[in-house]
Amino acid sequence: MTQNQVQEQKQEQKQVQNISVQQLLQAQLIELPVTQLQERINTEMDDNPALEIGTDSLDFPDNPDYPDSPDSPDAPDDFDSQREREERQSALDAALESIGRDDEELPVYHGGGSVDEEREELVYGQTVSFYDQLKEQMALSNLTEHERDIMEYLIGSLDDDGLLRKQLDAICEELAVYQNIESTTEEIERVLLQLQQFDPAGIGARSLQECLLLQIERRDDSRLKTLMEQVVTDYFDAFTKKHWHRIQSALKLNDLQAKTLFGELRKLNPKPGASMGESIGRSLQQITPDFIVDTQDDGTITFTLNQGDLPELKVSQSFADSMKEYQQNHDHMSRQAKEALLYIKKKVDAAQGFIDAIRMRRQTLTATMQAIIQLQRQFFLDGDEASLRPMILKDVAERTGLDLSTVSRVSNSKYAQTRWGTFPLRHFFSDSYVTEQGEELSTRRIKAALRDIVDSEDKRKPLSDEALTKRMAEQGYTIARRTVAKYREQLGIPVARLRK
Repeated sequence: MTQNQVQEQKQEQKQVQNISVQQLLQAQLIELPVTQLQERINTEMDDNPALEIGTDSLDFPDNPDYPDSPDSPDAPDDFDSQREREERQSALDAALESIGRDDEELPVYHGGGSVDEEREELVYGQTVSFYDQLKEQMALSNLTEHERDIMEYLIGSLDDDGLLRKQLDAICEELAVYQNIESTTEEIERVLLQLQQFDPAGIGARSLQECLLLQIERRDDSRLKTLMEQVVTDYFDAFTKKHWHRIQSALKLNDLQAKTLFGELRKLNPKPGASMGESIGRSLQQITPDFIVDTQDDGTITFTLNQGDLPELKVSQSFADSMKEYQQNHDHMSRQAKEALLYIKKKVDAAQGFIDAIRMRRQTLTATMQAIIQLQRQFFLDGDEASLRPMILKDVAERTGLDLSTVSRVSNSKYAQTRWGTFPLRHFFSDSYVTEQGEELSTRRIKAALRDIVDSEDKRKPLSDEALTKRMAEQGYTIARRTVAKYREQLGIPVARLRK
C-alpha cells in the first residue's frame, strides 16, 4: 500500500511538471512583441531540427468574433488531422512502453539549451542593453541556482530606468505561475538586495528615495555623506520640492556648506538604467506595432495582428516518417534504434508544443485586443483621450476569460497602431475616480484636463493647487485638492512656485 502511494505521488509530480513547461512556454511567447517573437522562432528552429518552415506565412483573421481554437471549424488542423496526430502519438507511446527494463539506462536527449538559456534568448534576443550587462554581473556573483532564477526574473522586471516598480508579492506569484519557482517575499528581497549591489549604483531600487540612498551608500564615509543621507531620509519631501532654505536651516549649515551639499545631491542619478545604454530590442518594439487597428468613417473598427515576417511552422515530414518507420518495427529494434526513437520523439514533441504555443499566443492577443476595442470603442472612433473610460485589467480578464496575469503580460509589452497614432496597450488602461456626485470618471481623463489647465495658465502667476481645484470644478471635475496635488505629482508637474 505504501509503495503504491509513493508511486502515485511521483507520477502526479511529473505530470504537473510537464504541464508547467508548456504553460511556461506559452506565457513566454505571449509576452513577446512581434520583433522578439521572430528572433525566438529563429532560435527554436536552430535548436530543433524537427521544426520547419511551411510554404505560407501565418494568416491572422481581421477582427474575428471569437479567436480560433483547436476545436473550431476554422482552426488550422481539421478533425482528421487531429485524430491522425493523436493516433500517431498513441502508437509511439505504446512503442516506448514496450522497451524493456534493461534499457532504462538509455540516455535522455535534451534538445537545445536549458530553460534558463531559452528564457534569456527569447526575452531579449541578441540586443545590447543594461539587462545584458546585469546578467554579466550576475554570472560573477556567488548565487545558488535557485537564487539565479529569481535574480534573472528580477532583472527582467526592471523598467527602462533600472527601477523595480512591481511589488515583491506580485513577483512571488508570477514566479510560481510562470516560472514554476516557489519562493517567499523574504527570499526575493534577499536576492534583490544583492542585485542592488550591482553597477551602476541605484539599480534595482523600488523608489526614487531608495535609488538615491543606494548611490549615497557607495560613497566614502564623511560628514558630507552623512548629511546627504540625512536629507534624503529625513527631509525627502522638502528635497523633492527644492525647499533648500528649509533644509539648510534644519541642518544648521552655512551658505558654503549648503551649496556644497546641494551640489552633490544634484549629481545623483534618478535613472541608473538609462546610464547603461538603451536596449536596441526595446527601441524596436516601441516603433513596431503588434496590432494594426483600422477605423472606418462609418464607425466600423477592425484590427489585425502584425505578423511581420513570422513563418508558418510545421513538424518535419522526415521526422514524422522516421517515427512511423520505428513504430512499425519496434519489436525488432536495436539499441541504437531505440535511442534514435527517443531522440525523435523528444524533438517532435517539442516542435508540436512550440507550434501549439504560437497558436495560443495568437488566440490570446486576438481576444485581448478585441476586448480593449469593445471597452474603449469611443476612443478608437474619435482619438480623444477624454473618451477613454475607466478600464482595469480585471475588466479585460472578465470579458476574455483570461487570467489577470495573462492580460498584464500582453498589455505591458505590446503596441497598437491606430488612426490617431501608435500607443502601448497600457495607454488604454486607467483607474476610475468617483466624484462627490457619484459620477465615475477615468483618472486619465481627469489628468488630461488638469494638464490642459496648467499648460494654459499665466506662467507669471501659476495656479496653486487650491486654484487648480477650483478650475477643475468649473470644468465639471469636482475632486478634492489633495487629489489634484496627487495627480499633478504623477504628471510630473511641479508646485506653483517652481513653474514660474
